[in-house]
Amino acid sequence: MGLNENAIEDSVFEGTGYSYTMSLIRGKHKMVILYCLMEFQPVRFNEMRRYLGKISDKTLSVNLKELEADGLVERREYPQIPPKVEYRLTERGDSLMEVLDQLCTWGERHKSDEI
Repeated sequence: MGLNENAIEDSVFEGTGYSYTMSLIRGKHKMVILYCLMEFQPVRFNEMRRYLGKISDKTLSVNLKELEADGLVERREYPQIPPKVEYRLTERGDSLMEVLDQLCTWGERHKSDEI
């Protein structure tokens, strides 16, 4: 009998740190939003919408609210006319960028690999 033969039967993926991290960035746009903020913060809503390309205002708004609720993005509203709202990474969001930046590094290293 192998050392880890029954290990998978006793494990639950949903309890892992990997699962938690993926739950924060899951979706089509969240990683791109975070990348945009890492590169250009602070970013206004319309600037981000243009950067992302084909995304509706509602979808972008929902994603930003979820990232804000998860403590990764901060929304700053300035009391002026017309209203000005900027988004930036929180300290927690910035710490996640260390991980996402490694994805960028890996992609740059391997994007020309032939399969």
